[in-house]
Amino acid sequence: MRVFVTGSTGWIGSATVDELLANGHEVLGLARSEASAAKLTAKGASVLRGDLDDPAAFGAGAHDADAVVHLANKHDWADPAGNDRVQLGAVEAILDALDGTGKPFMIANGLSGIVEGRPVLETDPSPAVGPDSDRAGTENLALDAVSRGIRSIAVRFAPSVHGRGDWGFVNWLTAAARKQGVCGYVGDGRNAWSAAHVTDAARLIRLGLENAPAETRLHAVAEQAIATKAIAEALGEALGLPVVSIDPADAKEHFGVVGHFFGQTMTGSGDATRALLGWEPTGPGLIEDILAGAYTAD
Repeated sequence: MRVFVTGSTGWIGSATVDELLANGHEVLGLARSEASAAKLTAKGASVLRGDLDDPAAFGAGAHDADAVVHLANKHDWADPAGNDRVQLGAVEAILDALDGTGKPFMIANGLSGIVEGRPVLETDPSPAVGPDSDRAGTENLALDAVSRGIRSIAVRFAPSVHGRGDWGFVNWLTAAARKQGVCGYVGDGRNAWSAAHVTDAARLIRLGLENAPAETRLHAVAEQAIATKAIAEALGEALGLPVVSIDPADAKEHFGVVGHFFGQTMTGSGDATRALLGWEPTGPGLIEDILAGAYTAD
């Protein structure tokens, strides 16, 4: 397949491009800058210049491909409404381009906010519906487009998709620890996160594109529940810093934006995903990765 990948030089996107190319697929990657375009070209991918503020680029890329993986996100925590508005425009452009084609369209989401009090299951629908909801309700918008002749698939990522070079949540926790001189966890640290290694997440994306039926929800979850205190303790060992509890009221000040998420339980099951696709994670676990220096090596 010729696969159009948005966010193609991001953390998960870069690994996805590598996985697709290594398994005989062609890649058309969306690139905002010359540097990003050069990275894609060096890998053997084709390049489409554009960014999230340019819905026409998303439509053009989808039109010229056999499948679409939409991973791009601004992650502008200061303007969530603006993020959602831009996401909606991009997804609508992709859906319009794929209308009636039967092509696969995979859209990214997270586990947060779907259910409370238990791990999220693949059968749990997202409660986000409509343009004023989280991510402008684009998971549901995409899955509803099955009625338009599109093989839509949602892939929900664990809060930690980890590995050497990650610039996501665990990297932010590492930066906060270095700044504060301690590795913190929120409250009693019993709240938990799911996790998956980035190479396993990329392989899941490929398998889903190749084999998942329309209207499928996939979970990139290799480890279902890792206590946040255990994450802090591993970072403390790796950094040589003491480990302390942070009052929930002080979490945002201590950790920055990631403090809001580190105080939550964000877990999901990947059992149905494994059964459907034969996906078996093989990468290191999050604690193993941390202790091996993935977040602390210079």
